[in-house]
Amino acid sequence: AMDPVEHAVRLIYKGLRPPRMRLRSLVPELPSPMTAFFLVLASYFLVVSGIIYDVIVEPPGIGSRQDPVTGAIRPVVFLPGRVNGQYIIEGLSSGFMFVLGGMGIVALDLATHKGWSKNVRMSFGLGGIAAVVIAYAMSVLFIRIKIPAYLH
Repeated sequence: AMDPVEHAVRLIYKGLRPPRMRLRSLVPELPSPMTAFFLVLASYFLVVSGIIYDVIVEPPGIGSRQDPVTGAIRPVVFLPGRVNGQYIIEGLSSGFMFVLGGMGIVALDLATHKGWSKNVRMSFGLGGIAAVVIAYAMSVLFIRIKIPAYLH
């Protein structure tokens, strides 16, 4: 009790043969570790810089304020008093400080490598400490500019 349409389809496909082909699987080549590290670092920079906020809200790149004494218009990089708002340059500079601190930690890790000379390890150690200290100090300064009464 086979359906006549199904019987016709089976007869048609019985006479057909698939072509003999040699197909190679297309496996993409993995990127080098440094390429992967750079891509992760760049995406981290963009995310902590607030690029998603910048695309959605479209804030100005930099602000301006009138000097009360001279009346001149001065550029302002940080949007003071608003924690949930930022200028584009403010986000990029804060993101750069976070990346600088992270690179300092990477340099401190490289300073423990036993295969290098003492001078190279010392350079990595001092550079890493300097990067972490600068990133921390600048981030605290940015917070104090952003929120004037914070931690006082």
